[in-house]
Order: sequence, then C-alpha cells, then structure tokens
Amino acid sequence: MRAATVFALLIALMLTGIPVSIALGLTVMTFLFTLTTVPIEAVSMKLFTGIEGFEIMAIPFFILAGNFLTHGGVARRMINFATSLIGHWHGGLGLAGIVACAMFALVCGSSVATVAAIGAIVLPEMVRHGYPMRFGAGIITVAGSLGILMPPSIPKIVYAVSTNTSIGALFVAGLLPGILLTTMLCIVTWWLARKRDYPRLPKASWGETVRTFRESIWGLMLVVIIIGGIYSGLFTATEAAAMAAVYSFVIAVFVYKAIKIVDVPRVLLRAANTSAMLLYIVTNAVLFSFVLSNENLPATLADWIAAQNLGWVGFLLVVNILLLLAGNFMEPNSIILIMAPILAPAAKKLGIDLVHFGIVMDVNMEVGLCHPPVGLNLYVASMIARMRITDLAVAVMPWLITMLGFLVIVTYWPDLTLWLPRVLGMH
Repeated sequence: MRAATVFALLIALMLTGIPVSIALGLTVMTFLFTLTTVPIEAVSMKLFTGIEGFEIMAIPFFILAGNFLTHGGVARRMINFATSLIGHWHGGLGLAGIVACAMFALVCGSSVATVAAIGAIVLPEMVRHGYPMRFGAGIITVAGSLGILMPPSIPKIVYAVSTNTSIGALFVAGLLPGILLTTMLCIVTWWLARKRDYPRLPKASWGETVRTFRESIWGLMLVVIIIGGIYSGLFTATEAAAMAAVYSFVIAVFVYKAIKIVDVPRVLLRAANTSAMLLYIVTNAVLFSFVLSNENLPATLADWIAAQNLGWVGFLLVVNILLLLAGNFMEPNSIILIMAPILAPAAKKLGIDLVHFGIVMDVNMEVGLCHPPVGLNLYVASMIARMRITDLAVAVMPWLITMLGFLVIVTYWPDLTLWLPRVLGMH
C-alpha cells in the first residue's frame, strides 16, 4: 500500500500538468514527511550527493559539445558529404538526410539537436528540389532520434548512472543497432521515393566526394576521440565528454569559423540552461530512487515479476508496452530515471544483460520522441517545416512503423547489442 501511495501521488501530480521534475520532488517530500521517520538531514544530503557522481559530469560536457556542433557548421558539411555519396539514388536528398543524422548523432548525443541541426538545412533543400515537405519532415523527425541511440548519448549516461552500468559499454553497444536502424530507414525512404518517382540529384564526381569528406573530417574525428579514447583506456567517458567539448569549441570557432568569439558566451549560457534543467530532473529522481530503496520496492518488485513466470521474453514484451505508454506522457530522461531503478533489478533476476536492457530502453525512448502528445522531435520538426503536429504525426507513419519493427529486433536479438562490446573487451 505504501508503494502504491508513492506512485498514485506521482501520477496525480503529473496529471495536474506539473513538470515531472517538480512532481518527483513533491512526491518524495510528501511521502517522507508524512509516512516515514527519515530525518530531513538525510533528504538534504541526498539532494547534494545525488549529482556528485563523476559520471554525471559527462552530461553538461556533452550538452556543451552538442551546442558548439549545432551552430558550428558541422551539420552542413556532413550533409554535403552524405549527398555526394548517395544523392543520385532514388530519394537521394532524403537518404542523405538520414545518413547525415546518423553522422551528426555520433558527435552530438541529443536527438532534438540532431533534428534541429540537420532539419534546418535538409528540409528547405528537399522542397527546393521538388520533394513534398511532408516526406522530408517525416524522414528527419524519425532519423533525428538516432541522436540518442548512437554514442555519445545523454539518455545512455542517465541510464548508466541509474543502474550502475558501464557508460563505455553502453556507448559501443549502440553502434550496430544504430547502423541497422539507419539502413532500415534508408530502405523505406528509397522504396517510397522510387514508388512516387521523386527527383534524383546528378551523381557527384569522385573529386567532389573527396572534397566534402575532407571538409567534414574534423567533425567525424570527434567519434574517433570519444570511442577510441574510451576503448583504449586513455580516458573515461566523463573525460571523453570534456575532450569533446574542448574539441567542438576549437573546430567551431577556429577551424570552421562558424561561431565568433563574441558569440561563445551565448552558446555557453544555452548549454548551462539545458544542463541545469536536466540535472534538476536527475536530482529529484535520485531522491525518488532513495524513497524506493528505503521501501525496498525494486527488490520486492523483482521478486514479484520473477514469480509470475513470464520468462525473459514475456518480461521484455511487458516492459516495451509500459515504456511505449510512458513515452506518451514523459520525456526520455524522466522515464529512464523513474523506470530504470525499478525494472533493472527484475531484468537482472531474469538473466537479461543490463547493457542490452539499456539499449532496449533507449529504442523505446526513440519511439516516444516521434509521436504525439509529448514527442519532442515532432515539435522541433513541425517548427522547422511549418507544419501542424497532426499532419506531421501522419507523415512520420512509414518510418515510425519501421522503428517499431526495429524495436522487436533489438529486444529479442541481444547479440546485436552485446557482440561489439564483448569483442572490444568492454563487457
């Protein structure tokens, strides 16, 4: 009954329209001060120690790196390179948009930033070349979600902190699924463009491809720094994030010269605002986890789920349904912070690898970003495309259905996520 009280209070507060972070904090405070004897000093200590973790420092650094890259001319150069490779295929500009989203995702860590950076450049170009805006906006909305599947990914860091899982292993585990999803989205785009006879671009010369690759190499090198540095043991995920922030600053300001020195404080302020908002959610979620642990809820729930004899197949099916429903009401980081500490012990008890479970949660979060009523990608793409949310929600359907098929593959094919971390000796 006490556990039910916690969740009933949280849901009631969220239904009133209170932001998730504040609803978490109010739920914790109300429960602690009315139904427990936990001293107030313990609460204040938890508030401060909740964001003291070394791994959590990676979040503001990756957000800062993403801000420099979004405004630093990296996206345009990646689009030019992708277009020179596949622009002459059916739906070439759409395919280039997907590949550019995948490349930008590898250096950004945010799906919303990926949609904003790539969509702002690709969508006007697609319309200029004769593509319907609905087609382009549908592609970019879903392809932008690669921002949280590919490394580095902020939701992966949040999951790693919540479940005490290796950030490096989670980063590497997202690579093969990310490549598979990119391929699946490209196949659907190519088939639709061929069927509807959308325009194709002239084939680029080898010289043009080499030139665009050389221009985009500075951005792509960031992938080598992050993954290579973590894999080689040169630095931790947090140190990799700090390196990424410094490197992004250098290429945006001094190499591509897309950001002037006088504009740097504005970029820093925008990154600080986003970081503060996210860390506030993390702090309140840590308090919520403290209450759950104090009530021994995760272990009790794990025992109850094991007793249902669902098996790992049935458990993952229930988890997917639960997370897809949660995606209708909350943004990804909030879902992970609330659900991961509860579901991970049950997953572990059923023999499910927590790295694989993290990627399954990640893909569920991707789906939630692409449909109403809370899909952030949808809102960003609708602003860029100047389309109504209802129209865009229909336009994304072919790619959203593809992503649901991809979710089934990732859920029930653990080796897709675990093979690479094992080969690299990271798991």
